[in-house]
Parts: sequence; structure tokens; C-alpha cells
Amino acid sequence: MFFLSWNKSKNNLVTYILWFISGLLITLLVSCTTPKATSTSEIEFWTMQLQPQFTPFFTELNQSFETQNVDNKILWVDVPWNAMESKILTAVSAKNAPDVVNLNPDFASQLASRNAWLNLDTAITPEIKAQYLPKIWEANKIELCETENQCQTTTFGIPWYLTTTVTVYNQELFKNAGIEKPPSTYEELAIVAEKVKSKTGKYAFFVPLIPTDSNEVLQSFVQMGVNLVDDQGKAAFNTPEGINVFRYWVDLYQKDLLPPEIMTQGHRHGVELYQAGELSLVGTGAEFLKTISNNAPTIYQQSGVAPQITGKANKRSVSVMNLVIPKDSDKSEKAVNYALFVTNADNQLNFAQQANVLPSHNEAIAKYINNLEQDSNKDLVTEARKISAMQLDTAEVLIPPLKNISQLKKFIYENIQSAMLKEKTIEQGVTDAANQWNNLT
Repeated sequence: MFFLSWNKSKNNLVTYILWFISGLLITLLVSCTTPKATSTSEIEFWTMQLQPQFTPFFTELNQSFETQNVDNKILWVDVPWNAMESKILTAVSAKNAPDVVNLNPDFASQLASRNAWLNLDTAITPEIKAQYLPKIWEANKIELCETENQCQTTTFGIPWYLTTTVTVYNQELFKNAGIEKPPSTYEELAIVAEKVKSKTGKYAFFVPLIPTDSNEVLQSFVQMGVNLVDDQGKAAFNTPEGINVFRYWVDLYQKDLLPPEIMTQGHRHGVELYQAGELSLVGTGAEFLKTISNNAPTIYQQSGVAPQITGKANKRSVSVMNLVIPKDSDKSEKAVNYALFVTNADNQLNFAQQANVLPSHNEAIAKYINNLEQDSNKDLVTEARKISAMQLDTAEVLIPPLKNISQLKKFIYENIQSAMLKEKTIEQGVTDAANQWNNLT
């Protein structure tokens, strides 16, 4: 019995030893063939409605960055335009925002006033800041106050790509109205509006008065030499000059020189009217000319381009897209590095040429203009792009980055509408808008 038991035990022991040796060998084999895990930081990057058109661009861009920064991985998330504000607000409130976000100064400044973004003045050197167009860099500054006497100006965004509007005009309608050249100022625009209406029965232009759509009327105050707010953030447009801007728009409407839909339709409607031959001019970006060419080839053939209309201040508006870094990001240094990579001269120039927009980097814009001047193509789009780039010298973000700036626009637009409809006088409209803003601030 003992002999049989011993044999069974011996067999069990041998089996155990063989299993142990096999397991050891497998472990050694796996450890030799499996690479060690690397410590990779995932940088989450949100853009606004750039897929699928620019998917190849960002795929190559991100692969290039990851090759140069082997411990970084980019997670690119593209968010629909109309969903970005709610999504980023939710993410910032929950402290799980992405590391780099593509926003415009208007909306970014609302969160900047809540101290949501990294202060780039301490994260980026003066030498790097100097590489960007100075007026565009300034558009990303805001004053933050802990108390009434403790305020600090901070920079919340790195400039990325830009657009400036140009005047696209119907040469045939101008000829029929006896107009020799497109208007360059608001004063000339009013004269053109009267001539076009009296000679052709059509409207000269369309300017939306919907607070959620266009900044054009609000920008016109600055272009006509009126400050919107003073140093304390209080209304500064309740002046004789501000009353004159109110009167300018009210008079055009009451003379039937503006389409009645300005109170209910946005900028897109103005482009549609132009494409239908019902409007003599439209202020739009060079990138929209291809849309006009596709939708209304006859109108496109009749079109010419000119610089953006401005006022006595000789300022032209520019729209800016930034990259911001949330203050709560635990990868802020890597995020800044990535944002500077996206916005460096070479990458900005590449994106600007593909997207038909303008770069905000000094070196990139110089190369962009030089490339246009060397371009033998003399079509309308090329001419518009050249005008758009050349007017950056007098272009700036005209609407200051203020908390509740959307409310200021709402107060001004609603009171201009009331004056247009003769529900109140122009002077009362200015006073009411100023009081509404001052009570809010």
C-alpha cells in the first residue's frame, strides 16, 4: 500500500515541478518579447465642425506631433458648431474639460471672466508671443478682479486662424443704378442704398439685427468712432456720437432701404438674397465666394470684390479662432506645447491655404501674402483673399472681450428695433439700452 501511495505522490510531485518550470519559462518568454509599457499622456483636443473636410490635415498634423513628442497621444474630438457652447460649459463645470479647445474670443471671454482658462502670460515667453499679430493677441486679454482694487490683466487664448469680410458687389446692379465704384464707408453706403432702391427697386445690402447672429451693427459703433463701454465697464455709447449711429440704422430702415427681414433672418439670408440678384452687395468672407459660384454662377460672373466697409475710425473687423487651455487641466504644459505646435508658422500657413482663411502668425501671414502675389491666377476668389489679407493692417477684434457681451448686443439691437418700429424715439432707445447694461453690470 505504501509503495502504491508513494508512486502516486511521486507522480504528482513530478507533474507539479513540470508545470512550475513551464510557467516560469512562459513568464520569461513573455517578459522578453513584450515591450515595456510607456507612460503616455493623452491630450484631448476639441475643434468646431472641422470634420470630415479637414480630417486628413489633422491626422497628419497629430501624427507629426506624436512623432516629435513620443510620450504624447492626441485625442481629437470634433464638436458640432451649435453644440460647442453647451458642451464646453458642462465640461468646465464638471472639471473634466479637454486639454485644448478651439473657441472664438466672444465665448471664450465669458468663461475667462470666471477664471476658467490657463493664464498664458505666465506659460508663454514674450519671444513666442511676439510671433503673433499684436492686435490679434490683444483680443485674448481680459481683466480679472478678485476685489475692486485687485485686478490683473490675463491672456486666455493663443490666436489660430482669422477671417476678415470683404465687400462682394453686383457690378450689373451698380451699373443700372449709375454707381461707378463700391462704397468704402458707411456714409457712402447710405448714398448707394438710395440710388440702388430708386433706380432698380432692389435693396443695396442686408444687415441682421438678431442678437444671436451677427455682430455687424455692434461693430459699426466702433467703426464710426463710438466706444461701447468705458474703463469701468459702463455704457459709453449714450453720447451724441452713439445717438448718430442709432439714427443711421433707424433712418435706413424707415426709408425702406433695408429689407424688413433684418429683424427675423440672419446673415445667411443676406447671402441668399445676393445670390438671387435681389441685393447689390454683401459683406462676407472670401471663403463664401465658392458657394456663390456653385449656387449662382451668373451672379458670380457679375460680381466684383472690394475692401470691407468702415467708418471714420478706419477700423475693420476680424473674426478670430483661438486655442484655449482649461485651468484645471493636469497636462497644461503639454497642452500649451501642442497648441503652439498647431499654431506655429508652418502649420498655420498650411491650414490657412487649405481652409481659405488667414493665419495669425507674423511669419505665416507674410508668406501667405507673398504666395498670393506670386499667384498668376486672377480669379475673384484669389482677389478676395488678397484684399482680405492686406486689410489685416487695419483689422482688429472690435467687440471687447467682456462678461455678458451677448447681453450688451441684445440691449442695443432690441432698442434699435424699437426705434425703427417707432415704438420709442432714437434718444430713448439709446438711454434705455445704456440703462439696461449699467443695471446688469
